[in-house]
Amino acid sequence: MITAISAALTAGLLVGISRQINGRLSLSTSPMIASFFNHIVGFITICLLALAVGGLFPPDISAIPAYAWLGGPIGVIFVAAGSWVIPKIGAVATAVLIIGGQMLTGIVVDMVSGINEFSPLRDIGLLLILGGILLAQRRT
Repeated sequence: MITAISAALTAGLLVGISRQINGRLSLSTSPMIASFFNHIVGFITICLLALAVGGLFPPDISAIPAYAWLGGPIGVIFVAAGSWVIPKIGAVATAVLIIGGQMLTGIVVDMVSGINEFSPLRDIGLLLILGGILLAQRRT
């Protein structure tokens, strides 16, 4: 469990750093160019890594459901939108809104998948976090 939590925290830290770098690139170029280079460099990196450790090609590509390929286009939109938004509303506002969207999506996915049963403490915690996101967005 500690390994999974550490991996998730590390991924979150890297997303924050990545958004900042892409936001800066977006200021110098455009959100589309920033997204393009994010994905080209990422593609090269993952290909080299997969070639080094194996697992670049799935053993049975026909067993993969069609909707599973939507992660790529959704990722492109996510990166381009983040690159466009960060210079406009700032890193913290972007991060909390992205986290809020991820939390709401996670709740819906878990409900549809039947993964989570009702947990009052978890649900109260989620409501408190979402409330904190709303408070953080208020202009004083």
